[in-house]
Amino acid sequence: MDYERFISPGADVKLIMYHMRRADKEITDPHAIKRVLKAAQYMTLAMVKDGEPYLVSLSTGYDEERNALAFHSASEGKKLDYMRANPDVWGQIIHDHGYAVGECTHKYVTVMFKGRVRFLESVEDKRRAIRTIINQLDPEPKPLINRLLKSEGLPTTVVGEVELLEVTGKKTPDIQA
Repeated sequence: MDYERFISPGADVKLIMYHMRRADKEITDPHAIKRVLKAAQYMTLAMVKDGEPYLVSLSTGYDEERNALAFHSASEGKKLDYMRANPDVWGQIIHDHGYAVGECTHKYVTVMFKGRVRFLESVEDKRRAIRTIINQLDPEPKPLINRLLKSEGLPTTVVGEVELLEVTGKKTPDIQA
């Protein structure tokens, strides 16, 4: 796979590649991985602060141009404390296709990633990120976008993104990515 496509320019990243034991499950097509990212409804992030792990799921939208997953948050809380203390995260997006009865396995498509959290400061960056999330998640995004992007609360809303530094994909062989 051409992992260089998923590394942000200038990123301080050292790729240590582990081989996937089941090559028939690896997603090697960068376009297939991007399709998974663009169809995600949420991401789950693992983070660490002072040696203590924490896991959280967040609604998200994939911004291909920025190679980042956008999110928004309340203005305070445990996840923000962790992200501010250590912006390096590990995450997963999973599309669950259900349990395969009689096979003792699950059908799925997943993208795992190493990322770096950054909080957006400018109102324009926040608008772009919120628009990305809503367009990805809402079946009728226009009314919601119009309402939220004109909100007086937008400048104080916490909006961030996870810059994708390393990305891998895996799926059940008979499921399309």
